[in-house]
Amino acid sequence: MNMFRVLLAAIWMIVLTYTGAVIANHGLGFLPVFFGDMISMGWAGQFNLDFMFMLLLGAIWVAWRHEFSLAGLSLAVFAFFGGVFFLSAYLLVTSYLVRGDAVRLLVGAQRAKHG
Repeated sequence: MNMFRVLLAAIWMIVLTYTGAVIANHGLGFLPVFFGDMISMGWAGQFNLDFMFMLLLGAIWVAWRHEFSLAGLSLAVFAFFGGVFFLSAYLLVTSYLVRGDAVRLLVGAQRAKHG
C-alpha cells in the first residue's frame, strides 16, 4: 500500500506541475480544444473521447462506492471534471481513512462488511 501511496502522490504532483505550466502557456480555454479535436475525427479526438469515457467510469465508481449518496454524487462530479488530479488525491486520502484495507478502499466500508 505504501508504494501505491507514493505513486498516487507522484501522479498528483506531476499533473499539478504540468497543468500549471499548460495554464501559464495557454490559459484555461481547454474545452474548445478538447471538443474541437473530437469533431476533427483524428487521433487526438479519439484519445479525448476514450479519456472522457474513462472519466465517466471513474465518476460512476466513486458514486457507487458511496452508494449514490448526495456526497457520492458530488464527489463523482469532481472525479469527472478533476480527472486523475482528483482521483489520485481521493485515493491517497481514502487509503489512510481505511487504514490500508484494499477491499474497503475499492468497495467502501458498507460493502466490505457484507462481502
